[in-house]
Amino acid sequence: MKKGILLVNLGSPDSTKVKDVRNYLDEFLMDERVIDMAYWKRFLLVKGIILNTRPKRSAEAYKKVWWDEGSPLIVISERFTEKISKKIDVPVALGMRYGSMSIKKGFEELIKQDVNEVLLVPLYPHYAMSSYETVVVKAEEVQQKHFPSIKMDVLPVFYDHPDYVNALSNSIKKGLEGFDYDHILFSYHGIPERHIYKSDTTKSHCKIDGNCCNTPSEAHKTCYRHQCFETTKAVAKQLNLTKENYNDSFQSRLLKDPWLKPYTDFELERLAKEGVKKLAVITPAFVADCLETLEEIAMEGKKEFLDAGGEDYKHIPCLNDDDEWVDVMANWINNWVKEPSLITT
Repeated sequence: MKKGILLVNLGSPDSTKVKDVRNYLDEFLMDERVIDMAYWKRFLLVKGIILNTRPKRSAEAYKKVWWDEGSPLIVISERFTEKISKKIDVPVALGMRYGSMSIKKGFEELIKQDVNEVLLVPLYPHYAMSSYETVVVKAEEVQQKHFPSIKMDVLPVFYDHPDYVNALSNSIKKGLEGFDYDHILFSYHGIPERHIYKSDTTKSHCKIDGNCCNTPSEAHKTCYRHQCFETTKAVAKQLNLTKENYNDSFQSRLLKDPWLKPYTDFELERLAKEGVKKLAVITPAFVADCLETLEEIAMEGKKEFLDAGGEDYKHIPCLNDDDEWVDVMANWINNWVKEPSLITT
């Protein structure tokens, strides 16, 4: 068996043109794990409403963050992949859950190199229906339909793995150099509250209250909310933060359903009005900077905080292609190459 690695991230439009953004949003929002309603309702909502209004606004947002080389998420993911390839002895390919750089193309790239055993690496630290789960499900569908002879393993989520926590903490330290902050906001990508209940394997544990995330349960293996809080706790411990100078929030709401709280935009305003003057914001749900971090947090978030009375604001970059993070991932991959049973990070 010849082994290979398939790294998978979210994806991006091919360009900032409205038609390309519309095509990307169509695929993304029609995913039943992103907007989890009956197909006909999702079809009417996405095709009949969202795609008639949102692509133009989103295209303008992408223009604010687009690099000369292309989409920041794609460019960063390619740099990360290239660095990984120099640290391992097996082929590695990059695919995206949405967009033209597909998971299928990633498989095809590996097959051209005679790979028949693949480690799928969803580039998400936490488990959520709309991120980690949809990558795994899509990869399984592609593998079974087009490449049935390929054997596939999947890297588990790594939200609390010590090596990941160390790399993230050290990255934050670098990002804080020269910035005399008085508060850190850990802003995670938001999901609807109903996704938490749907992902509860026990069907009874998750209450989204002050206790369930801190009460041991099998449900935590697929609980995004719990896993986000655990990442924050682990990093806060590494950085010797006190409870008074950090907190969590959730960004990027869609539609009017209840999403995980507190909302990042509300927190930015609240913190400023309560006297926080110098705020640092980190987005640990992402391992690579993208529209949600570069436009929503680094640009819009800064404006919201300063308009509410804050004085200084710093967005701390994601891990991106940080060398320590590359070493961590390469080590996990090499463990799997030596012995697939070491798949647990």
